[in-house]
Amino acid sequence: MEDLARGRRENNLSGDRMKFTHALKMVAAVGTGAITVLAGMPAGATGGHGGGKPAVRTITTKLSGPFGLDVMSSRTALVAESESGEVTAVDLRTGRRTTLISKVPGVAGVAATRGKIYSLIGGPNEEGAPPPSKYPPASVLVSDAKGKHVRVLADLMKYELRRNPDRQKQFDKSGKPYDALSNPFSMVATRWGLLIADGGANDVLRVDPRTGRVSTFFVPPNPRTKACLAKGAQANPGTVGCDSVPTGIAVQGRHVYVSTLGAEKAGAAAIYKLDGRSGKVLRKWSGFTSLTGVAVSPRGTIFASEVLFGAPAGPPPAGFDPSKVGRLTRIDHGRVTRAAVTMPTGLEFTDGKLYATSWSIAGLLGIKDAGRLVQVHPHAFR
Repeated sequence: MEDLARGRRENNLSGDRMKFTHALKMVAAVGTGAITVLAGMPAGATGGHGGGKPAVRTITTKLSGPFGLDVMSSRTALVAESESGEVTAVDLRTGRRTTLISKVPGVAGVAATRGKIYSLIGGPNEEGAPPPSKYPPASVLVSDAKGKHVRVLADLMKYELRRNPDRQKQFDKSGKPYDALSNPFSMVATRWGLLIADGGANDVLRVDPRTGRVSTFFVPPNPRTKACLAKGAQANPGTVGCDSVPTGIAVQGRHVYVSTLGAEKAGAAAIYKLDGRSGKVLRKWSGFTSLTGVAVSPRGTIFASEVLFGAPAGPPPAGFDPSKVGRLTRIDHGRVTRAAVTMPTGLEFTDGKLYATSWSIAGLLGIKDAGRLVQVHPHAFR
């Protein structure tokens, strides 16, 4: 597995053209050793890494590419399993899993509200091939609370082709896309509608949960770091700077928080605090690398997942341990601390507790059904 295009055929992680070479090259060097490392971890293991054992409690295991996360109550969480194409309910006390929706390959996000479950499907791969599904790629599905009567609510690809909010050139003279057009990655239900971070389209969209009407909520500016201004950093002609690639979205009170991947360039990722009604930028935290999920506590503490942290830039050394890849960052009123969590993506802060999906991209390394849902305690951050 050499690049993101191949990974997207299963996971639809970011929707941008950038490669995961520094992470995916671990396959060649680690091979079955990675599986051995994972198999040696007991079901109750912390799911983290680093010196000592961080306070990370594994709630359930054997998830298949867990990306999206929605904690519905103190008892139940919904997880979008991208590889298996399932939306799974997890009992937060016992870890018991119940499949609610199936046969939705590439499902990346999930949100539940008012007796409905909304599922988000990622976009087609770089060759334009959609996942094998009866549902269109880059779309929002809706079902009842039991996962029954699934139907398409909104087609985000159609909206991108019609409106193109980031204004980048989409096709070359032969009609081939320069880059991924729409590849939504995360979703949250809010008082203003469903908000969706579309990494391929470089925007945040709003979908009316009743009518399916799509509108543009926020278009992050292109990062213009030194690496992003270098020659060859952008596939789309006429675009200056890296793609923003929104990947995480959270709501706290009247504010919306958006995290970006920043084209996987060092220091190009950011977190935006927006007015929930207008989408106006109120504050920005910058200088991060490859952020995915984001969550916020009622007192304003921000949590962000860094799924690729610690992945080698080139071929890994002999005996490299993939469990060392990934971490969480906490921004507590200016103080930044970290927690060791393996390959995290989805984040949710509910009732004073922080939850995360982990081993989320293990499938890209040939490690199947390795995903976990974990609870991260405050003293895990150092």
